[in-house]
Amino acid sequence: MTNIDYEDYLKTLNKISRAITSDLYLEDILKLIVTLTANVMKAKVCNVWLIDEKKQEFNIKATQSMHQEYLKKRTIKLNEGIVGLVAREKKPKIIFDVLKDEQYKEKNLAIKEGLVSMASIPMIVKNEVIGVLNVYTNKYYEFTTSEITLLSTIANQAAVAIEKTELIVKTKIIQEELETRKKVEKAKGILMKEKDISEEEAFSLIRKSSMDKRISMKEIAEAIILSDEIRQIK
Repeated sequence: MTNIDYEDYLKTLNKISRAITSDLYLEDILKLIVTLTANVMKAKVCNVWLIDEKKQEFNIKATQSMHQEYLKKRTIKLNEGIVGLVAREKKPKIIFDVLKDEQYKEKNLAIKEGLVSMASIPMIVKNEVIGVLNVYTNKYYEFTTSEITLLSTIANQAAVAIEKTELIVKTKIIQEELETRKKVEKAKGILMKEKDISEEEAFSLIRKSSMDKRISMKEIAEAIILSDEIRQIK
């Protein structure tokens, strides 16, 4: 591994920026980020670990390595290893020799892959760590300050991409919930008028029908609304 080419550095940041603003799925964006990072750093392995708050663990989400150990699903507890340390301290950790570092937990994999030096960078957005970007070399290597700055920029760009994707998902969920609520309200009104029942009874009918037929309340509401519209046409 040699010092980075700054023309490649700028091109890499530009490609990552374009990916973040594109319509690519998050998985594709992260794969592109680790591939571009490995290329510009001339690294052996680059991977991204993301925090799963519910399970209180890190999951490996992207890597450019083809080694089977990296391709299969792997997890790390929040308080474990270098990844956990970097996330807690919110600052990069540089290791000259992973086999001699007590906190590095994957020494067997490092031996198999020939991993030597490591840069582990927190992925931060709005002062919150959401993951960690790791870069490994296959020779002893001292990462320069400019290289750590580059990796931090890339890591934070990846964090922005993740936040953007999560925001889109949350927005869609909220929109779907609002749409469901509107349709259920409309369907309740139809049932109340048609069957001369209370709002609570109408809601109970929709919910029971949803449970009996094992379909969503939104679908039941849509069926009631459609049936009413057909009757009006007749």
